[in-house]
Amino acid sequence: MSEQDALFTLERRDWIAGLEKGLAVIEAFDAEHPRLTASQAGQRCGLTRTAARRHLLTLVHLGYVATDGKLFSLTPRVLRLGQAYLESARLPRAVQPYLQRVTAGTGEVAYAGVLEQDELVYVARSGSHRQLNTGYMLGSRVQAQVTAAGLVILAMSGPEVYEPWLARQELRAYTSHTLVDKDELCRRLQQIQRQGWAISEQQLEMNYRGIAVPLYDHKDHLVAAMSVTMPMQNESSEDAAKRVLPVLQDTARSMRPLL
Repeated sequence: MSEQDALFTLERRDWIAGLEKGLAVIEAFDAEHPRLTASQAGQRCGLTRTAARRHLLTLVHLGYVATDGKLFSLTPRVLRLGQAYLESARLPRAVQPYLQRVTAGTGEVAYAGVLEQDELVYVARSGSHRQLNTGYMLGSRVQAQVTAAGLVILAMSGPEVYEPWLARQELRAYTSHTLVDKDELCRRLQQIQRQGWAISEQQLEMNYRGIAVPLYDHKDHLVAAMSVTMPMQNESSEDAAKRVLPVLQDTARSMRPLL
């Protein structure tokens, strides 16, 4: 049984409602809602104003939230939660040297990403020193369909995963090239599943492309995706794939016994 399955079979006596609500309050903050009143936080996580305020004040006491008396915002202490995963989880540590190999072989920034709920989350990255301030940061969350990594995870998970995923999405256009037609996106996922890799161009940002391959563990379970992101410049899609894809595929094969 996976950890995710265990969440759904949790015995009622083992469930701590306060912990769930406290985490929901933290997750209520995002780029579009960096500062919230207690009422706004409650609306975003299904709590009354009074309950949300109590959770927020507790988080203020613990150092995870700051307040001016009316508005609340997260503090850098929240980063400890994500850093604990990056430092303790096996996947980010296992893939790091291989991402460095991809960067050395392609000259591009390399990433490992996982599908968490409906979004692609980047859990590891590599790149030259001049590249470290570009691209996705660790922990970045993006709608899965606008990244090559997200596309390849969805596609290789099969229609039993990507069809329900498509049904519950509201596809957002980030650029004039972003694919927002669900039928066309479904056909693209089918194509990616047949070929075993994905390319994404100008879906999230103009003049950028990504190429990704799936990462399987030694039991043939799909665990993540490995990708590179690069400016398109004057390189065609075919030339970019010819240059980058063999490095990604060879590296993914060599990682398989160690995952």
